[in-house]
Parts: sequence; structure tokens; C-alpha cells
Amino acid sequence: FGLSCCAIEMMATAASHYDLDRFGILFRATPRQADVMIVAGWVSVKMAPFIRRLYEQMPDPKHVLAMGGCACAGGPYRDSETIVKGVGEIVPVDVFVYGCPPRPENLIHGLIKLQERIREESILGIKSREPITVGG
Repeated sequence: FGLSCCAIEMMATAASHYDLDRFGILFRATPRQADVMIVAGWVSVKMAPFIRRLYEQMPDPKHVLAMGGCACAGGPYRDSETIVKGVGEIVPVDVFVYGCPPRPENLIHGLIKLQERIREESILGIKSREPITVGG
């Protein structure tokens, strides 16, 4: 997790009021156990290689959800030379959940949409690269 606005909202989704567990969504401690990476908050140029490395450590098939305006497009820091203009410049993003910060309901909606896409792709055998957008 973290201390950014988005991280606080993400923590709320794991609490009893929203309870992501009921959707089969569990937080994992290492990228080797995860199939979805949630990037929340702004990404500095210095952090970009680490995010890429975490992504590469995830087993296939792997997916990325960008949470909040900063992770999606750089947010108010977009014009800074030290901030990446969205995590999509580093790794392929499957779901963009916009908002500053996005409501927990929007994060859950994005995760459920991603689950539906994964289910469809496993049935059809083809991977869609068109990102899903929620709240934007």
C-alpha cells in the first residue's frame, strides 16, 4: 500500500464495508503470486524501472490497473520532468480507473470489469489490448 490519496481508498476496498474477498480478489505480498498489479498515485522517473521489474516478475497472464489521475495520466504533476505521464508509458495497462482519488466503488467496478475480460479471453482464446476506462 502507501500513503497517497488513492492508497487510502484502496485500503477501504479491503475493509468489511466493501470486502474485495467476496469477489475473489485477494492482495498478495509478492509479484510472483499476483496476476494483477494496481498502480496508485504518481510514478516518478526513478521508480519507473522498479515498476517495470515488478511487472516482469509477475507470472503470465498478467494485468495492470492504473488507479487515479496520477497513475493514469500524471495528474497535476504531468508537466514535471521527474514524473512519468501515466504508468502506461512503462507497462501495458488493462484498466484505467480515473478520479482524484477514485471512489472505492469505481476501483471495484474496474476490477470486476477486468475479471469479466479475463473470463472472456480465456473462453475465446484471444487477448484484447483495448484498455477499459472507469470513471473518466
